[in-house]
Amino acid sequence: MSRAAPFEVTVLTMFPEAFPGPLGVSLIGTAWREAGLWSLETLDIRGFSKDKRGFLDDTPAGGGPGQVMRADVIASALDSVERRGRPLLYMSARGRPLTQARVKDWAEGPGLIVLAGRFEGVDQRVLDARGFEEVSVGDAVLAGGEAAALVTIEACVRLVPGVLGQAESLSEESFEDGLLEHPQYTRPRTFEGLEIPQVLLSGHHAQVADWRRAERERATRERRPDLWAAWLANQQAKGD
Repeated sequence: MSRAAPFEVTVLTMFPEAFPGPLGVSLIGTAWREAGLWSLETLDIRGFSKDKRGFLDDTPAGGGPGQVMRADVIASALDSVERRGRPLLYMSARGRPLTQARVKDWAEGPGLIVLAGRFEGVDQRVLDARGFEEVSVGDAVLAGGEAAALVTIEACVRLVPGVLGQAESLSEESFEDGLLEHPQYTRPRTFEGLEIPQVLLSGHHAQVADWRRAERERATRERRPDLWAAWLANQQAKGD
C-alpha cells in the first residue's frame, strides 16, 4: 500500500542540531533523503522569544527549582506551523506510554508535530490550549525531549509503506500481536561453543514456526509479565 503524500514530521526544539541523528542513516535515512517517503522539519523555539536576551523560560509559579518554558513562546512557535491534521505530541516523563498500537495509529496518519521540551517542563496552559498529547518513552527522566522525539519518530517512520521494503519483516516483531519477538541466529553455526538451535536448521517450517511461537511466549512471560497477562486475557476473550 502506498501513501498519497509523504509522512510529514515537524519538531519544535531548542536544539535543531540534534536532528536528524539516527533518522538520517540506513533505510530510514534513504527513505527521507532519496525516496521522499517522509519529511523532517525542525523549528528552533528560541527564535520565537520576544525577550531581548532570547529567553524562553521563567521561574515556576509557586516556587521551586529550575525553569519552565513559557506558554506564549511555545504557542508562537507552534502557530507558525501548518498543522495539516497532524497530532501534537509533547515528550514528557509523565505522559502516557509509547506503545506499538499508538505508533501504528500515528503512522497511518499524515505525520506528527513533536515538542521537545527542556528545563523543568512546559507551562501546562499551552499543552491544554493547543491539545498536546503527552508521551513517555519509558520510566526514566531525560535532560530534554530530543532523544525521546527521535525514538517516537523512528518508531512511526519505519512503519510507513516502503521505508523498510519488506512488509512481512514486521509481522513477527515485538508487540505486533502482544508478544515479544523470538531470538534470532545466523552463521557461523557454532560461536564460542554455542550452537544454533537444531530446529532452525531442520528445514521443517512447521516446527520452526512452533519453536518461534514458544520462544515468543517464554520471553514475554519471563520479561514482561504485564504483556503476558494482557495476551492471556485476549486469548481467553477470543476463546483460544
